[in-house]
Amino acid sequence: MEDERKCWDLRYSEGSHASVEPDPFLEFAFKEFIQPLFPAAGTAVDIAGGIGRHAIWLARRDWRVKLADISAVAIEKARYNAGAFRSRIQFEVANLAKFKASLTRRYDMVLVFFYLERKIFPELLKALRPGGLLIYKTYTERQRECGGGPRHPMHLLRQGELLRTFPGMDVLFYDETIRGRGVAEFVGRRCRAKS
Repeated sequence: MEDERKCWDLRYSEGSHASVEPDPFLEFAFKEFIQPLFPAAGTAVDIAGGIGRHAIWLARRDWRVKLADISAVAIEKARYNAGAFRSRIQFEVANLAKFKASLTRRYDMVLVFFYLERKIFPELLKALRPGGLLIYKTYTERQRECGGGPRHPMHLLRQGELLRTFPGMDVLFYDETIRGRGVAEFVGRRCRAKS
């Protein structure tokens, strides 16, 4: 883990992943699913959120967000980037490969963008309140057909993998594309408990 932390600290120090613009998929998901289901905003956790582009974007829309990343450099940049919205974000340096859902706190939304650690999939689901949303976007095996990005299978989703991964979720949106990069986009809603 320490090697991975140092690697990401170095990348962020050198200006890698410096955009504070949200991924267009978050904007789409917000308009189509998040805002209709949570018009009064809510709580979210942003897994591997880097310099805070998604956490800050949500905080500007009155969401309370926990931003977790392995890199202390990224978290410090996120704290700076948040400016006036810093009070709406909880910043945490964490080993995300060991992410565990809190027994006392669940979120209205879990975000994961371009991070893949299969062993935490059950914890992502546990972190959601019934009725909560999982917004997930990351690379697929088709990324190998494109330039750049990850190549190792442990960092690439198999075809349809997210559809099979989260039992107990209603799939609201799913798409696999290859436009410049091979990615899967997923919006799922945790089923409400039966009464």
